[in-house]
Amino acid sequence: MNEYKKGNWATFCIHNEKETRGFFGEFRFLSNFEPCDIFSYPSVENAYMAAKLVKEDRAIFKTCSAREAKRDWKNYRLIDADSAAWDARKYDVMVALVFEKFRGNKALRGKLLLTGDKYLEELNLWKDSYWGVDLKIGGQNNLGKILMKTRAFWGP
Repeated sequence: MNEYKKGNWATFCIHNEKETRGFFGEFRFLSNFEPCDIFSYPSVENAYMAAKLVKEDRAIFKTCSAREAKRDWKNYRLIDADSAAWDARKYDVMVALVFEKFRGNKALRGKLLLTGDKYLEELNLWKDSYWGVDLKIGGQNNLGKILMKTRAFWGP
């Protein structure tokens, strides 16, 4: 069983025939940290963090880990002058990256399709209430919504 560093992920995730809440274990492939080639980046997370930066600062995100990308993007020059500009386009950036993840990888696309019509939720413990749903504070689950729309596009 996979262990999450803040505790056993199975104690807070819900994986059953109707829903997948928490992208751990057999559903880790739904996470943006899942290794896959996205426009020469090693994960959606890397590509997403690079999209925040000026072109000249993006190359490092092609070779670092997803964890390093998430941690280090703040050390580089941002493409947007203010956070409102990024906020206005971040959803569209994520849609494009998640779609490409499953367009470009038949095996991952097959796994996504095997989730059928399950509700997908990026349940988390790290206070991400925009892309996911934090266990304590709730959230919008935008990543889960994007995954379900992507699945519907590829599905029957």
